[in-house]
Amino acid sequence: MLLLQVPVKPTPHCNLIKKKPLPQYCSRNLSSLATNANPNYDQKITVTTRRNPSKRFKKFYCQPVCFQHGGYASSSKPENDGDHVLTGLCKQWDAFHRFCRPHTVIGTVIGISSVSLLPLENVTDLSSAFFIGLLKALVPSILMNIYVVGLNQLFDIEIDKVNKPELPLASGEFSMGTGITIVSTVLLMSFAMGVMFKSPPLFCALLISFLLGSVYSIELPLLRWKRHAFLAATCILIVRAIVVQLAFYVHIQKFVLGRPVKMTRSLAFAVVFMCIFSSVIALFKDIPDVDGDRYYGIQSFSVSLGHEKVYWFCVNMLLIAYGAALVVGASSPFLPSKLFTILGHTALASLLWLRARSVDIADKASLTSFYMFIWKVTDFLLLPSVCFLCVHDK
Repeated sequence: MLLLQVPVKPTPHCNLIKKKPLPQYCSRNLSSLATNANPNYDQKITVTTRRNPSKRFKKFYCQPVCFQHGGYASSSKPENDGDHVLTGLCKQWDAFHRFCRPHTVIGTVIGISSVSLLPLENVTDLSSAFFIGLLKALVPSILMNIYVVGLNQLFDIEIDKVNKPELPLASGEFSMGTGITIVSTVLLMSFAMGVMFKSPPLFCALLISFLLGSVYSIELPLLRWKRHAFLAATCILIVRAIVVQLAFYVHIQKFVLGRPVKMTRSLAFAVVFMCIFSSVIALFKDIPDVDGDRYYGIQSFSVSLGHEKVYWFCVNMLLIAYGAALVVGASSPFLPSKLFTILGHTALASLLWLRARSVDIADKASLTSFYMFIWKVTDFLLLPSVCFLCVHDK
């Protein structure tokens, strides 16, 4: 702010008497001063003076002067347009990231990558054809995953305002039109890739995921299966435990490596393990959302049975799954597979039990944190476990 004091001569119509001034304010715009000071800077100078209304005086008192540009006073540097655009793009990317529910995308990537390793018989199978085939499986599946979670958010805006207010549709960061555009685009891209890649098991996996994801969320007669706990759990279990394991195994075995399809011990283990894990995910995801589900009539197991009972049921199911993996690993004649599976799943089961006992079941944030913990540790341990099981199965 520029301080400027301008001596002002008394106007002819004022009878000037040297008395103490009383507060009254008048303003004058001295645009000529701004022009003379800097001809290239088109601004106004506002001078506020004070005079006596009842007892006339000779002195005028000048107040601080502000340069004004476009009618707004400014005491700081104008914002950089590039920084403003970059900030906006970062906010939009963060909102899109939350819209995609990244923990589910990571689960999809790990699950498909794990089962795609099962057909490998030796190191030479890790060729460029294998990685291209894996990429063809991953990209449309990730897009379909975004469609499923995005569609659920479109029909759950009011519920998410209670359960997950940080999601972009519930918070208002994305409009309904933006959500519909994203969901429609990723769906079309996913199916287009499924047709282009000419792999029937891949296309079937995308189609089944689309159908079950749609009936899970869409609010129409005979649909909206998420209202019923058993149907909701069935949708998740079929996609993650059966479709992903079998379809992508066949995709790699027959349409990438060109070998006949056969059932292996490692594939059976992966299907059983993921059935248990998917059931736990289907049950546990509703525990932090019990308040909103109860209010909007979603009859999840957490609502009907109580979230504490469902919580400990899920923990015990995971412990059983890790115990089964430990037994399978111990039966392996391949020593590295045996050691890794026994030590890894023992450590994971111990970590799970200790973490489960420290969770405050009445606290939504604590439950959500533990839910994310289940996703991370199970997914990232499953991948190397399957690798070792694959080796000893040959």
